[in-house]
Amino acid sequence: MPGRAREDRIDIAILAAARELLDENGYAELSIGGVAARAGLHRPAIYRRWPSKRHLVVDVVADLLGLQPTPDTGDLRADLTVAMRNLVAALRDTSLSRVLPALVADLANDQDLRAHFLATVFEPRRHSTAIALRSAIRRGEIDPNTDLDFVLDAVVSPIYYRALFGHLPLTDHLADQSVDAVLRAIVR
Repeated sequence: MPGRAREDRIDIAILAAARELLDENGYAELSIGGVAARAGLHRPAIYRRWPSKRHLVVDVVADLLGLQPTPDTGDLRADLTVAMRNLVAALRDTSLSRVLPALVADLANDQDLRAHFLATVFEPRRHSTAIALRSAIRRGEIDPNTDLDFVLDAVVSPIYYRALFGHLPLTDHLADQSVDAVLRAIVR
């Protein structure tokens, strides 16, 4: 459909403009007007797609984090390590470490935004990792009584903690440590 391709191009242009402005000026300075100007569009074109700047930023965060699934190669440690290193790289090598704390603060006071974030960013990544964990259970690699929700929280928590507070660097070693700590608790 010719109209749909045009819509996709507009979405891509808006997301790219928002990402550039977040990289340059940060979350607080981002405005729909600025994004529209950078994308060569009018503000209504953005508001037809996103109800607010914060909703747009959620989609930029999803784009920056990537929605690549956690691999499921049959080697749980390798699969989780790849996923956690990808998360570390996204948080370390993009504007996410500056954007995420402000966005998380906004999630606390806006249930619609929180629902959008959970559906767009949180759940797809979590679901992907859960698939790899369930495969490991089927292979007998981890205890079938493992609390998967706890494991899913535990493996990413140190990474997000450092991203939110910035008290220590985000490194591949941190990703490896996170995976190893969780696996020590669940591997048979």
